[in-house]
Amino acid sequence: MVNIYARSIRYFRPFFWPTLGGVLLTFLSILLSLLKPWPFKYIVDGVLDTSKGTLEARAFIDSCFGGANPSLSILWLCIAMVLISLLAGLVNLGSNYLFVHAGLQALLKLRTDLYTALQALPLKFHDARRSADSSFRVAYDSQSIQTIYNKGFATVLSSVVMLVATFVVMVGMNLPLTLASLVILPPVVWAIRYYAERVRKQSTSIHERESDLLTIAQEGLSQIRMVHAFGREAFEVDQFRRRAAQSLEANMKLNMTSVASSLVVGTLMAAGTALMYYIGSLQVIKPEAHFSLGDLLVFSAYIVMLYQPLEQLTYTAWALEGAAAGAARCFEVLDRDDDVPDAPDALDIKEAAGGIEFAHVDFGYSGERVIIQDINFTVKPGQTVAFVGGTGTGKSTLLSLVPRFYDPTAGSISLDGTDIRRISKKSLRSHIGMVLQDTLLFSTTIRENIAYGKPGATEEEIIEAARKAQALEFISKMPEGFSSPVGERGSHLSVGQRQRIGIARAFLKNAPILLLDEPTSALDPSTEHAIMGTIMELMRGKTTLIITHRLSTVHHFDRIIVMKDGRIVEDGSGPNLVSKDGVYAALYRDTNSVAATPAS
Repeated sequence: MVNIYARSIRYFRPFFWPTLGGVLLTFLSILLSLLKPWPFKYIVDGVLDTSKGTLEARAFIDSCFGGANPSLSILWLCIAMVLISLLAGLVNLGSNYLFVHAGLQALLKLRTDLYTALQALPLKFHDARRSADSSFRVAYDSQSIQTIYNKGFATVLSSVVMLVATFVVMVGMNLPLTLASLVILPPVVWAIRYYAERVRKQSTSIHERESDLLTIAQEGLSQIRMVHAFGREAFEVDQFRRRAAQSLEANMKLNMTSVASSLVVGTLMAAGTALMYYIGSLQVIKPEAHFSLGDLLVFSAYIVMLYQPLEQLTYTAWALEGAAAGAARCFEVLDRDDDVPDAPDALDIKEAAGGIEFAHVDFGYSGERVIIQDINFTVKPGQTVAFVGGTGTGKSTLLSLVPRFYDPTAGSISLDGTDIRRISKKSLRSHIGMVLQDTLLFSTTIRENIAYGKPGATEEEIIEAARKAQALEFISKMPEGFSSPVGERGSHLSVGQRQRIGIARAFLKNAPILLLDEPTSALDPSTEHAIMGTIMELMRGKTTLIITHRLSTVHHFDRIIVMKDGRIVEDGSGPNLVSKDGVYAALYRDTNSVAATPAS
């Protein structure tokens, strides 16, 4: 836990000067706060006619107000109370502004670091985690850094300084009474330690439950069409209610712990205050005592100042335990090693011819499960190769190794004779274009989606890419043209329109290597035929690896690689593979028989 706090403090280093300014203003605010009770003491001991009034207090009144009448002296002392309180409040406002500003800047930095880390981490990390959990860490867990700064550093600093300063003043006024006031200190420390551990565990549970709740809500709303289609609204609501109830239970436990701890600490402080009043009152009523009623009133104000920071430190300790739970989840992401790192001497390639070679490549998402095994093939620059085979044979996994979404567990992949692990991921991927089965679009405009792969593209280049992708016609008919929003995940567009946007994106990037993963499988035959013609135009002059289950679209290709159970079993042209009467021939016959079956 100490390590979490130490790491959190690093985020405050860039804000040293605002923090120092806040510290100085905190000291000044505490000094002014210590003056607040004294005007009333002088009203009691210097103006009001009491048997315990002090000569010192009356002398102070005479020196300040020149023997003015009592009512005028009381008025000026009351005004002094207001001015001292106002000045202390203004100084405290300034210190709080500096601390809050620094805390929010630290929050911004942590959130940015978290999001940067999540963007950089390989797909293996994201495959093993829910996206909602990662979003929760960025949006909510990150707020722990502000809690650690504002409730930790700032509150602890002001509370400790107030505690020490008040203690020194109280000792100077009445040592026995001060010691009596500190009798409650040991049980308060015990309560802090006892409840802090419970708060930390319960806070961790809340973070996990809230993350689960966000996941359920996000999945249910993102798949709302599926929910409606299958009439599963009641089921989704029930799922959400159960997770929300678990979150409620966790919150209830934490709140009851907080209430119980407040009761214990509050009772202890009430006991300390009562003890002080009892002993102080006995001192005031003794004829020979030098402790006046005004002194007791000042002392009672100071005991509030002593117990208040002590109480703040108690609650701060519990708040820090809760914040530490969130910070730990943030640092878990930041500490995650990249499974697909750039080599220290990674190359930035400027050009690529597009020659690809797989040499004895194995890969599995876990050590126990191998997806592809001993893959060997070479693709010449500008050559098109189709990969076919049944579902689950490792075709998509093989394609994902080319841009280094994952690294092979054995063997090597080369680009133009250079192992791709010696090429920086950014430069490698800059030479690769992709069109997937389900084109991924962002909730922004058509223009920004097309230009996503080439930041800074001109309007003319975007329009030309849309024209080549045969998307210009439907874009021109939209109310706002290229500025039309596509909706969440492209929901405002048809499947064919989304696919054309993805093809336009690839046209604009114009990379020498093209990866196509089932680019037409979700389309009807007429749309598939039109888009396949566009894809053929896109493929021209590029090294292309294409995966498809529709063999009719690739049967005429010069080279088809057939995969089965994670291995390459056949390699050749379509007609040649049919003549061998092997795996491809069986797939081809099945495809043709399905296509020939009349619709019922």
